[in-house]
Amino acid sequence: MAEQAETLRRAPLSRDRVLRAAVALADEAGIESLSMRKLAQELGVVPMALYKHVANKDELLDGMIDVVVGEIEPLVPDADWKRALRRRILAARQVLLRHPWAALAIESRLDATPAVLDYLDAMVGAMRDGGFSTDLAHHVMHAMGSRMLGFSQELFDTSRRAGRSGPADPEPPATFPAEAAARFPHLAAIAGAASHDDGSVVGEGCDDQFEFEFALDLLLDGIDRLRAQGWSSARRP
Repeated sequence: MAEQAETLRRAPLSRDRVLRAAVALADEAGIESLSMRKLAQELGVVPMALYKHVANKDELLDGMIDVVVGEIEPLVPDADWKRALRRRILAARQVLLRHPWAALAIESRLDATPAVLDYLDAMVGAMRDGGFSTDLAHHVMHAMGSRMLGFSQELFDTSRRAGRSGPADPEPPATFPAEAAARFPHLAAIAGAASHDDGSVVGEGCDDQFEFEFALDLLLDGIDRLRAQGWSSARRP
């Protein structure tokens, strides 16, 4: 292993090698800890050598996003547009779970990167092939939002609002206080209604994967009904 690492360190520097090393560092320690100095140290070069391949930190981050999105399996042609989109969205989710910093990085960019644009273009193409009008596909993209890329901002996910790229604090939340339960009885009722995944970012009793797929299927089923009805925003009530 030591010999392999040394061989990699001596390999010619390239943009791909720089980006993949940056992704590995972010996976290990979080995107906040990534710096050009640390990346150069990992690659066994001086920091200035990196700038021959990435102009600045923003370009580095864009390239890292494209490396991650490039790991998502291609869209599989399927006569059933819903099955094709669902399969790829869940594949994207698995990739982003391997790179927990990537979702926040994607959200932080003012402009979508080439790989993200290519991914989304293929998804719109699948909808158009499935009988969607351009109008409906446009509104579907708004409705799906980041779910199209396999992630979503959960209502109670405080870790991402705080800017942390790693998993949520594993310490489970306290039981719904009696005083709060009296004031917010409906929230108290659903707080104890499920018993799925203790490590969930949406709170004890919620299974992240189940909740994601539940919402995804609700959206896809509703979208399919609109498609079958020939829905148009021009004819909406």
